[in-house]
Amino acid sequence: MTSETHDYDAIVIGAGVIGTGVALELTRRGLRTLTVDKLPTAGYGSTSSSSAIVRFTYSTEAGVAMAYEGYRYWTDWKNHVGDIGDQEYAEFVEQPMVMPKTPNGHHVKFLPHWEKLGIPYEDLTFDEAEERLPFLDLRIFGPPAALDDVDNSFWGEPTAVHDGLILSPNSGYISDPQLSALNLATAAIAAGAEFRYNTTVAAIDRADGRVCGVTVDDGEQISAPIVVNVGGPYARRLNEMAGVLDSMARSSRALRREVYIYPAPDGVDYDADGVMIGDTDTGVYFRGERGNNVLVGNAEPDCDELEWVDNPDTNDDVLSEDGFQLHGLRTSRRIKGLPIPQRKSGLVSMYDATPDWLPIYDRTDLDGFYVAIGTSGNQFKNAAVAGHAMAELIVAVEAGHDHDDEPLVVTGKYTGLEIDLGTFTRNRVVPEDTHMNVFG
Repeated sequence: MTSETHDYDAIVIGAGVIGTGVALELTRRGLRTLTVDKLPTAGYGSTSSSSAIVRFTYSTEAGVAMAYEGYRYWTDWKNHVGDIGDQEYAEFVEQPMVMPKTPNGHHVKFLPHWEKLGIPYEDLTFDEAEERLPFLDLRIFGPPAALDDVDNSFWGEPTAVHDGLILSPNSGYISDPQLSALNLATAAIAAGAEFRYNTTVAAIDRADGRVCGVTVDDGEQISAPIVVNVGGPYARRLNEMAGVLDSMARSSRALRREVYIYPAPDGVDYDADGVMIGDTDTGVYFRGERGNNVLVGNAEPDCDELEWVDNPDTNDDVLSEDGFQLHGLRTSRRIKGLPIPQRKSGLVSMYDATPDWLPIYDRTDLDGFYVAIGTSGNQFKNAAVAGHAMAELIVAVEAGHDHDDEPLVVTGKYTGLEIDLGTFTRNRVVPEDTHMNVFG
C-alpha cells in the first residue's frame, strides 16, 4: 500500500471529528497520513456546532450496531485516545434518551434491532413515564404543523395520550464537541500523523484511472495513493473535483441548520433530571445543555422545508427569529412551562447530509478515492467507530477486496457486533419504509 515515491500514504481532507478519527485509525495502522483543512484547527467547522447526541434509535440494524459500538468508545474515551499531554478530554454526559410511543412511531422500527443486538432499554407505561418525568406532557400533539398552518392545526387541542415512552439509559451527549476532534487530532499526531490547517484543496489529482494526491490553494501538489473525502459541507464539491459525483447513486449536499437554546422551566433541574428526546410528534429533538438549559433542533417534519445550500461559503450564520419562536413553542408543548426568552440563543451551522439521512462510508469509482460523507446531524456519536470502519475498508480494498460486489462487514472491537458497511454504500437501495429523518 505504501510507496517511497509518494509524499504520504494517505491524505485525509477534513479535520472534523470524523476526519480526525479516520486519520488516527489509518496512522495507527502504519500509514503516513496528512490531514488538510481550510479552517484554523481541528473541529472548527460543523463539528463545533454539533448537538453531539449519543443514541441508538436507528431504523437499520447496521445503524444500531454502529451507534452502540460508538457509545462504547465514548465511555472508554481516555483509553481510546491515549496520552494527549495537558489537553483536557472530551466529556460524555450521561442523559437518558426517550422516544414517545406514537402510534406506528419510530420505536416500531428500532426496537426489533435493539432486541436482536441486546441494547438495554425500558418500556415505560404512560403512568410510569408520568411519575418518572413529571415535567413532560405526554399528550399527542402531532402531526407537526407550521405556525401559520391554514387549518390552525398547530394550536389544536390534543385528544389522546401516548402509550408511554421507550427509555434508553445508555445515552447522552458530548459537552464540548470540538474538543473531541482536538483529542483525536492530538492522538493522531502522537502516532505520527501530520496536519495542515488554513489549507484549501484546489484539485484532486489523478493519473491512470487512480487518485494520486491533491493540489492545494498555493499550487503545491501533494502526492498520495489514497485520498479520503471527509470534507463535511464541502464534500460534494470535492466529489465533483474527483469526477465521481455522477457515478454515485447517493451523495450529500450542504444543509443549513439551526439549533436553539432555552432555559429549563422553573423548578426543573434539567442537568440532573432531564432527558433527551427524539420527538417526531412535535417535530423537534432536544437534550440538556450545561447551565440548566435545553438545546433544541429540528426533526424534519414534512411541514418544514429543508435549506439545501449550493455554495457553503455563502452561509448566513444569523439565527432566525421565526425559527427560535417556532421551535420554542413546539418544545413547550412537550416540556411543561418551558420559557421562550425575548433574546434568542443558539447556533447556525452547515451540515453535510444525504436525502435519506444515512451516511456514506465507501470507496468510489476512482480507485484510491474514499468518502466518509453525509455524516452531519446523526453521526457525531460514531466518529471513533467510523474511523475504525473506514480504515478497515481502505486496508481491505487496497488489498484487493471487492467492496462493491461483497460489502465489507466490520466487527466492533468493544461490542463484537457486526457492522455491515453495505448499509452505507454510495449505491445503496433504501427500503421505502425507512424513516427519512435525522433519527432514521
